[in-house]
Amino acid sequence: MFEKKKKAFTVTEIKRKLENYCVYQDRCHKEVEQKMREYSVIPEARELILLSLMKDNFLNEERFAKSYARGKFRIKSWGKQRIIRELKFRDISAYNLKTALKEIDETEYIATIYRITENRNEVLSETDLYKRKKKLIDFLMRKGFENELIYKVVAEVTS
Repeated sequence: MFEKKKKAFTVTEIKRKLENYCVYQDRCHKEVEQKMREYSVIPEARELILLSLMKDNFLNEERFAKSYARGKFRIKSWGKQRIIRELKFRDISAYNLKTALKEIDETEYIATIYRITENRNEVLSETDLYKRKKKLIDFLMRKGFENELIYKVVAEVTS
């Protein structure tokens, strides 16, 4: 019934808003472009704003990929497969995917999968060993760990 009237912004106002958006947290190109669509920015201005954000280092895809991988691994204990899938969803290049995964220390990665598997194993109330293993495997797959590593860790933790 009532249409919400969108406020019109100048290019410099939108640029300043997007700079603040990028300063608050590292952003990928896709998120910034989505924000520009919300502001209904014309295509010519989009290119100018994007170039300006990249030139002034507000928008840096490599930095975003690295901080995203570090954060999701350390805070949410995601595996490499899940991180890769989420970064691909955000249209991150293959080169940046590789550099982002280098941010994850291999010994810390192994320690994390053991820690979350042991924690999950203690919480599960399932008494049947096969169902228990299945639940652990499913949990670790959702977290995004590699299959070979999952089977190895689950076998060690449940034995």
